[in-house]
Amino acid sequence: MTKSSGAAQPLQFAYWVPNVSGGLVVSKVEQRTDWSYEYNKVLAQLAERNGFDYALTQVRYMASYGAAHQHESTSFSLALLLATERLKVISAVHPGLWQPGVLAKYIATADQISGGRAAINVVSGWFKDEFTKLGEPWLEHGERYRRAEEFISYIREIWTSEHADFQGDFYRLHDFDLKPKPLNSAERPHPEIFQGGNSTDARAMAGRVSDWYFANGNTPEGIEEQVTDVSAQAAANGRTIKFGVNGFMIARDTEAEARETLREIIANADREAVEGFGSAVKQAGQSTGDKQGMWQDSEFADLVQYNDGFRTGLIGTPEQVAHRALEYKRRGANLLLLGFLHFQEEVQYFGEKVLPIIRELEAAEAERAA
Repeated sequence: MTKSSGAAQPLQFAYWVPNVSGGLVVSKVEQRTDWSYEYNKVLAQLAERNGFDYALTQVRYMASYGAAHQHESTSFSLALLLATERLKVISAVHPGLWQPGVLAKYIATADQISGGRAAINVVSGWFKDEFTKLGEPWLEHGERYRRAEEFISYIREIWTSEHADFQGDFYRLHDFDLKPKPLNSAERPHPEIFQGGNSTDARAMAGRVSDWYFANGNTPEGIEEQVTDVSAQAAANGRTIKFGVNGFMIARDTEAEARETLREIIANADREAVEGFGSAVKQAGQSTGDKQGMWQDSEFADLVQYNDGFRTGLIGTPEQVAHRALEYKRRGANLLLLGFLHFQEEVQYFGEKVLPIIRELEAAEAERAA
């Protein structure tokens, strides 16, 4: 999707589902957030009442970097879909750990049950131990993205064709008819397919096959560069694509309070866990041909939030955060993917204090444009 075509649409919002222990920052600071289903059920219901369109359920298969316990993403997502009425829930999934036809069947069922609210985020993989300790091969960076692209192509084919056929290096389909298929509509012919990654391989793959491109936290200028690049690659393939940006939101009544919260998070960082995470993720990017993978320019403070969320700068008063959010929309973002320190309280604060200002600013911009 181009910047101009998305400008008339309201900015959308997603939140990271804390189905993994340790919260969304690798810090020993207090986080009034819990990874249990009971907490997350209440959170999902709060989120859809407070302006959130999507929830993204994380995937982590083993204890690592502050995440001692993890609920599996697809089953947790289905539980949240059943607990809500409007919220769309995105399950993070790994090619190489899922057979794509089995996943397609699972998501089709979840989509039928939820009235068309299931989605997937295809994660090519950065954590080598999750593959090797499960006895699965670990592919190098370019091969992981080749496999992920085939994975998406296969799933889209099986979701939309009555005689699904696909021939790839990693996956094959032979005249297969999946029934029931997911729900389809003019605006959403199949469950939405999200994808992340900053590398050259990731951008090219998004342009060819994905519906949404998730970017790590970045400046507005950095996001604009990615939007321009990936949009051009999509256009070259006769496609359009939407963009989500990761951000960690610290909205407080005063800017001083918000800045002090950020200082406390970083000052209390779990240094061993942050450094371990940084080492693991940077090796994934360093294996690319042009060294342009995710996290390659991330500093220690950036890595305290798993996906560089502090760099997005959604920190300050509700007014400051709202203006910052709209700057990303102007640069081409369609959605902000948000993390919080204390999820339930801050999701409600967002809905009551921040979102109304965002909608007022959007209405004023639309009036000026008209």
